[in-house]
Amino acid sequence: MDVRIKRVYAPPAPDDGFRILVDRIWPRGVSKAGAALDLWLTGVAPSTELRRWFGHDPERMAEFTDRYAAELDANPAATELRGLAADHDRITLVYSAHDELHNQAVVLAAYLMGSASA
Repeated sequence: MDVRIKRVYAPPAPDDGFRILVDRIWPRGVSKAGAALDLWLTGVAPSTELRRWFGHDPERMAEFTDRYAAELDANPAATELRGLAADHDRITLVYSAHDELHNQAVVLAAYLMGSASA
């Protein structure tokens, strides 16, 4: 399984594979054509409450990872995402956060690869 992450504001590339937007809210200033997505899977995004609590605060990343992984364990959209990852040679999880290290796509990629704690 080859899982990559990429900001939606970065240009799409042919080697991105199957591109999935993993944000609950559509990114500002990006057209649907410009995003070049294969799927927008809103259901796999963190809950609104968890997203607001986290606020992309690096000091909360460890606890965010645990809470988000717990949400994913109970989320049918996570099962759908696993199936998509199995069906494609490569998937790219697309996100809009400014911080490339502290965001849900980082946690989601680790979760899919089996290394996010819950």
